[in-house]
Amino acid sequence: MSTNSILMIVEFVVALSLLAGLHEFGHFLAARLSKIEVEEFGLGFPPRMLTLFKSGGTQFTLNWIPFGAFVRPKGENDPNVPGGMATANPWRKLAVLLGGPVMNLLIGVLVFSFIYSQVGTPNTKVVQILDVSSGSPAEQAGIQKNDVVLKVDGVTIDSMDQLRSEVNSKLGTSTQFTLLRDNQQVTVSLVPRVNPPEGQGAMGVILTNPVITLNWFQAVPYAISMTGQQIGEFFMLPVRLIQGAIPADQARLVSPVGMYDIYSQVRQAEAPSETNDPGLAVLNILNFFGFISIALGITNLLPIPAVDGGRILFVLPELILRKKVPQSYENAINAAGFTLLLLLMAFLFIQDIINPVVLR
Repeated sequence: MSTNSILMIVEFVVALSLLAGLHEFGHFLAARLSKIEVEEFGLGFPPRMLTLFKSGGTQFTLNWIPFGAFVRPKGENDPNVPGGMATANPWRKLAVLLGGPVMNLLIGVLVFSFIYSQVGTPNTKVVQILDVSSGSPAEQAGIQKNDVVLKVDGVTIDSMDQLRSEVNSKLGTSTQFTLLRDNQQVTVSLVPRVNPPEGQGAMGVILTNPVITLNWFQAVPYAISMTGQQIGEFFMLPVRLIQGAIPADQARLVSPVGMYDIYSQVRQAEAPSETNDPGLAVLNILNFFGFISIALGITNLLPIPAVDGGRILFVLPELILRKKVPQSYENAINAAGFTLLLLLMAFLFIQDIINPVVLR
């Protein structure tokens, strides 16, 4: 195994463990704020390796199984423990259960805010010339790289689609373009080609949107929007599978092994550009795990027994109807759900080893 592969594995394990630890820290913080004692905050899963320290009645432990983390609130499943989570006010229980997923979503927002503050965002309302093909109508008319297209025959341009639509409606016809060049307006005329050479458009230009530079605070709304888009994409996935827009093998459930396969392929695809810009590697890693953090937040809110969303279902009757589901029922359903999740995870591990994920 190469040094790069070993480093990539270490990156992946550390980043995924950090996300799991921060998820559990969200639960821990919500429990503390809700006045519910936490008996243990564990990094990794038991058996226990050692106790790191104790603080505020909580044992902070390091455990042998490296993936994941856990929080053990006092009296989580035992209504006979006074002051425990099972006997807490339902709003406080809800807050504790939401703490982990909300933390993952907040991490996604923070990560994308940092990325936007480093790379900016395209101004989609401004259309700029990225390059001009040799011998094209655009070159003959004097259009230059970095020119901004303001108008086509007097029609104001505010998107690439609009520019393409206006140009396509003028094929074979002399058309006037108003450009912004070095803060001055320039007017040129050209005839968009009806049959351009292969790989070129009617004008013979490559278009782009200029990048808006953002500071961190300006980047936050864009990061929130990106997080919202990812949540929407997650819930649209079943619809797109049914429509056939996404191949079934590209939307399968994966274990950490499958996640690493995806991560390694993404990193390898980005390697050439990272060689020229080493700082890009950090942004690519953050971008990948920003999406993973959002996915963890959403999946933990799904109404599946044993995960946060499934536990929230048992709190809702107490909130809405003032009737508590018997703790014995909740414990039995969660235990069964946890067992099924373990079996599913074992199946996914085997699947990802036998049939590795390959990105198309």
